[in-house]
Amino acid sequence: MTKKPVKIILDMDPGHDDAVAMMLAWAHPRIDLQAITVVAGNQTLEKTARNALNVATALGVTGVPVAAGMSGPMVRRQVIADDIHGITGLDGPSFGEPTVSLDSRHAVQLIIEILMSSSGDVTLVPTGPLSNIAMAMRLEPRIIEKIERIVLMGGSYQLGNITPAAEFNIFADPEAAHVVFSSGRPLVMMGLDLTRQAKVFPPVLERMREIDNPVSQLFVELIEFFAKTQKEVFGWEGPPLHDPTTVAWLIEPTLIKTKPMAVEVELRGEHTYGRTCCDYFGMTRKAPNAEVALELDVERFWDLIHDTLKLYDDLPCPGCNPA
Repeated sequence: MTKKPVKIILDMDPGHDDAVAMMLAWAHPRIDLQAITVVAGNQTLEKTARNALNVATALGVTGVPVAAGMSGPMVRRQVIADDIHGITGLDGPSFGEPTVSLDSRHAVQLIIEILMSSSGDVTLVPTGPLSNIAMAMRLEPRIIEKIERIVLMGGSYQLGNITPAAEFNIFADPEAAHVVFSSGRPLVMMGLDLTRQAKVFPPVLERMREIDNPVSQLFVELIEFFAKTQKEVFGWEGPPLHDPTTVAWLIEPTLIKTKPMAVEVELRGEHTYGRTCCDYFGMTRKAPNAEVALELDVERFWDLIHDTLKLYDDLPCPGCNPA
């Protein structure tokens, strides 16, 4: 029996890897993209919203509202990742004027409206800071029981990438992350421990280049820039493609091995602010509140990316050719 597509709200801060997550979410038949909501993170909200519109235009996204949301974190001062994603937040490709426009609603309100009108079958997929999701929960607590699950990119049970202890998305708004992790909803955490296994080494990039359609070429342009900054900052020979692991798990959960853990977000530590404290060994005896990703089937993951980019051969894509 064919499974029904998974209804998702993709909450993002594009972002090179966010753009690839959108590529999967729009084209793959197992995903029913209900909305794209945008948050400040990799760059300011003005820039991440523009990037979302540019990518949506390039993919030919239609009938899906794109809404801008929180322009900063709930409590802390704002941080961005311009050392990785560049001055626009999506440096590398050249885009013309987007034909997709922003929805008039605030992203937080859009999230609330979709969830409240649902039958509890919508999954939230945040690939940036959790400000929009947490604010929606605070503004309208009734949405919490309407969330089927939350599959997020963020955190780490080992090494950070913005501080020695913390991953960027959680560090950018730890208070929001605390709200989400303590919400009681089923949660899957794609942390750096998992996403650093999804490195785009040169043979992978060449494989995607050979598809030779406008979206695969956009993928290549994105990764070529992303590879340069990741090499400069972290020394990687291939950049890790963090955010698409969320959508990949929803398409094919067997790609990723997870382990249930109790996860708490550190809000007060001088050196550990924003860390996801993951009880790998069950030492606290607290009930697990998240499935934490451990291992990626790398070969099958790249097969999924490749096969999804190939789907754009047959999809109408009026904005694919950058100006």
